[in-house]
Amino acid sequence: MKEVDFITELSVRLNWEKQDVESMLVSLGDLMGEKLSQYDTILLNGLGQFEARKKADRKSSINGKLYLIPPKLVAVFRPTGNLKNFIKTLDGNE
Repeated sequence: MKEVDFITELSVRLNWEKQDVESMLVSLGDLMGEKLSQYDTILLNGLGQFEARKKADRKSSINGKLYLIPPKLVAVFRPTGNLKNFIKTLDGNE
């Protein structure tokens, strides 16, 4: 699903204007990014949690030259057992 389609569907379901939905999603993304940059855990009841993990620096070789890739923060999502089971039923695995 493309972002435009998601915003349209969400605006219909919430009965909101598309601009309001887009603004809310941008604000949510900004807030989540800010909290994860502070190493806070974001818990979404029934869905899972987002955590920030620091990826260590590493070395890479390109055409015989050695480069150092700096460390970075990555967001990791850990789904709840309920969400995993729900997804399995959608895939027809159960």
